[in-house]
Amino acid sequence: MDVELVAGADEAAAAAGPVILLDTNALIWLEQGRPRARALERAHTRLYVSPASILELQFLLETSRIRLRAGTLQSLVSGGPWVVDDPPAANWFTKAIDIGWTRDPFDRLLVAHARLRGWRLATADTVLMSRLGPDERLEV
Repeated sequence: MDVELVAGADEAAAAAGPVILLDTNALIWLEQGRPRARALERAHTRLYVSPASILELQFLLETSRIRLRAGTLQSLVSGGPWVVDDPPAANWFTKAIDIGWTRDPFDRLLVAHARLRGWRLATADTVLMSRLGPDERLEV
């Protein structure tokens, strides 16, 4: 799958104002038009997607645990009001090492991604909500 990634997105986003990194569920809810995502639809912020969410979505598709309205993962990635970010892998994974309170590799990578960029993570995950500070999360 060809995905256009945005390197250096942190500088561009800082100039554009507040930024939200969508966790995988927030991305799914936006894509499916769920009521939980309405606040994100109305938010005047830049929305970003992590490569970790793209991989998690691929796993969910392969195991038939999800169906996308967009039809394909490529259509979802390129068709929404979001941009796929491309954080430096070494820095991202180093940041993830410090997040030992979850055994979910995708949660760990998403939190590390958000912290690396200094962005808020849009999530409804109760574990993430309890571990992230108010300036690190956006409840959906």
